[in-house]
Amino acid sequence: FFRSSRGLHVRQMAARRLVPLLDRVLVQRIEPPTKSIGGVLLPESTQSKLNEGVVISVGPGRRDKEGSLLPMGVKVDDKVMLPQYGGNEVTLGDEDYVLFRDEDILGVLADK
Repeated sequence: FFRSSRGLHVRQMAARRLVPLLDRVLVQRIEPPTKSIGGVLLPESTQSKLNEGVVISVGPGRRDKEGSLLPMGVKVDDKVMLPQYGGNEVTLGDEDYVLFRDEDILGVLADK
């Protein structure tokens, strides 16, 4: 993989060019670890889908009844908690992403 000066994969940078409509958020799920802390390879049957992801791209937001733009609850590079089910699977290049509505994202994980 090639990396930019910010450490992002070139493919991920291409995904940032996709601007979701309205209040939608493009998220890349965080892959579960394939090795234990001790270095033992974990079988696929023990690996579960993590409910965490990184925000890749954010739409402008939706409008209320008066036409005012409602701000989004997340921003690019936020680490977020995702619902176990839902979202629309999207493949850009050979990377998988998920489109969620802003209101479907459960929360933002703050750095310590």
